[in-house]
Parts: sequence; structure tokens; C-alpha cells
Amino acid sequence: MNDRPPTQITQIRQALTNQIDSGLLAPGMKLPSERELCELFDTTRITLKDALLALEAEGLIYREERRGWFVAYPRLNYNPLYRTYFQRMVTLQKRQVETKVVATGQVVATPVLCKDMELAPLTRLYQICRLRYIDGRAVSYVEHFLKPERFPNILERDLSKSLTQTYEQFYDLHFSRSRFEIYPSAARGEVAQRLNVTAGSPILMITRVNYDQRGMLVDCDHEYWRHDAVRISVDSQAEQPWGNEDQA
Repeated sequence: MNDRPPTQITQIRQALTNQIDSGLLAPGMKLPSERELCELFDTTRITLKDALLALEAEGLIYREERRGWFVAYPRLNYNPLYRTYFQRMVTLQKRQVETKVVATGQVVATPVLCKDMELAPLTRLYQICRLRYIDGRAVSYVEHFLKPERFPNILERDLSKSLTQTYEQFYDLHFSRSRFEIYPSAARGEVAQRLNVTAGSPILMITRVNYDQRGMLVDCDHEYWRHDAVRISVDSQAEQPWGNEDQA
């Protein structure tokens, strides 16, 4: 039997976890500064940082560059098999959602995009970059890559709305299937800046290639998620809790 007393890191983690679980530290609430927490727990900055990083890895708190530590909201349940657009998926979980357009334009497809989208070398694509907020917090930076010939004048439309609905309304296009790749990565450059995290912070990368009702490849999405903001949940046998709508 192990009768060793808990380490100071464990004590700090447990104290903060109890405050969060009880609701005294509510989602979105800012924690005291690291200096104040060091004084509160009578500990060193290194020990406190280890405890905070452990809580961050568990998804209980999150850090924003130059702003400090905050209590995390519950993770968004994200089932890639559900065919509903993103805003509806979020609101059905009783969360607040907002999408902001960061940039639009044309780019030359990278070798990776040429492979994923079955393109010839040096193909030009429309690029739409958007930042998604849940409960007022930036949680996902998304790069959409579209074939221009399929979407004339789309860059002139309101791209803060659902792209799925825009595809259906203006281009008579409906998704029939999607191909996903999901893997851990690290935030760099534009991604780290937009998500307000330190360069090198862990993120979840989701690459999705979409096909229309005729089986033709339409577009490719690169989604960069804060790792503590989303939970991927897939059950191929589960009934969809909402209509047969596509997700984008």
C-alpha cells in the first residue's frame, strides 16, 4: 500500500478541480494570476505551472496568450458522421456560436492539396479563412479550399453564414459524403495567432474532403481546433438527432 502523501502538484490540481466541479469557478471565469496562485498555494512558479499544464491537458482550464488562464467550457461534441451544418450542430448543444471571416482570395494549390483534391499541378483555388467562436471563445480556425469553376462569385457572398446552405441555395450542390483525417498537431504562425495560443501548443487537426450528390469532389477543409474545446465522437449505428442536413 502506498501511504506517501500527495505531491504539491497533486494538491493544487485537486483544489482547483474541486472549485471547478462545485461551480465556484464557472466556465469562462479568469483564474487569478500565476503570481497570486503561487502565493495562495505557497509554492514555486515551476510547481504551479506543472499543475496548471496538467489541468489544461485534462481540458479543465485553458490559457490565452497575454491574457492568462480561464476555466474551460464543456467540450463540443463533434460527430463527423452527422450531416448538419456547423452552426446548427453547436446550437443544438445549447451553445452560442459565431463565425468570422478572416480572409478570402485565390491561392495555388500546395502539393498536399493537389493530392487530397485530385488536382493537376499549379491549380488555383479559392481560399476562405474563417474563425469559429463558441460561447465567445475562439476555438477553431478553418481554411476552406474550393474549386473556382464550381462556385462563381462566391467570394462576394456573405461567408460568415453556413457554406453548406450557401452551396445549396446558390449552386444547387448537396454533399453526399465526406472523407476525414483527424490527428494531433501543433499551432504555428497564423493558427497560433488566431486561436490566441502560444506557438507549439497542441491542437487537433481535421482535414475533410467533400463530395457532391453526383460523387464529384467539391472542396477541402482544414480545421485547426484547440484541443480542449472539442470531443470527437463517432457511432456509425447512432440515429442522427436532427435532420438529414450536411455539415460545413
